[in-house]
Amino acid sequence: MMAFKENSQLNTDRVRRSGGGGSTGMKVGGGLGGMLLVLAVGVFFGQDGLNMLNQVTGGSSFDYSNVSTDSEDQLQNECKTGEDANNITDCNMVGTANSLDYFWQDALPAATGTAYAPPALQLFSGGVNTGCGGASSAVGPFYCPVDQTAYVDTSFFETMKTQLGATGGQAAEQYVLAHEFGHHIQNQLGDLKYSQYDPKGADSGAVRVELQADCYAGLWAREAQNDTESPVQLEPLTESELETIINATEVIGDDHIQMTSQGHTDSSTYTHGTSAQRTAWYMAGYNSGDMAQCNTFEAKDLNNPGA
Repeated sequence: MMAFKENSQLNTDRVRRSGGGGSTGMKVGGGLGGMLLVLAVGVFFGQDGLNMLNQVTGGSSFDYSNVSTDSEDQLQNECKTGEDANNITDCNMVGTANSLDYFWQDALPAATGTAYAPPALQLFSGGVNTGCGGASSAVGPFYCPVDQTAYVDTSFFETMKTQLGATGGQAAEQYVLAHEFGHHIQNQLGDLKYSQYDPKGADSGAVRVELQADCYAGLWAREAQNDTESPVQLEPLTESELETIINATEVIGDDHIQMTSQGHTDSSTYTHGTSAQRTAWYMAGYNSGDMAQCNTFEAKDLNNPGA
């Protein structure tokens, strides 16, 4: 776990939680391969990709009319301190969002001159209505630029372990949300559009967008563990915690997902980058602490950040 200091004070003001019923899953071909392909599209999608997702999968049969929303008091009463964040997955997401906000409110204007406008965070189960359309849990975590909200069904973290082979753990879960906040930063800077201009291929705009979000996640992880002023503070990242994050970056690489789901890879269909690339760009952010080192759009070799 990338643990929070127990006296950290969580803020649930911009976090919503909802649940639903009646989901029959995504309309895809049956079996493990079908689910993995859906996850390959959905996990860390980060662009305004739900419309594309519906084209690929044929939409969702989830009954969105049954979605209910928790009162603000329920989440607030559950998620108060760092101890709660260390023991409850939803509270881990709350604390991580708080830490990400604190990091980016200084880092973004310092590096770019752009003021940080915090995104919302929606925790959900079953399915959710978004500004980008309806999504079931099979989509995985995603960011919708239309409503500037990161969406996370925390049951995905178990799926990431059981179907994609991730080690999992608190630090890996924090990486997932940090990646989605990275897409929000790209949305603020106008960089998400590159994924639409050039949506697939080993050297595509979509891949470059995803790798940059990984790099931004690494920036946050480096700085958050050293921040002594934030109301939400993290303990120093251990080697084993860093290994769980690296493992997470590896299992969601295009090549790993394609090999697992179909037994071969096709680089012309890549949308997120290879396992090695995702790890390399995360570590580029983590090792440098420099937002300028995350410029994937000008990188000549995506396998070697900084080359």
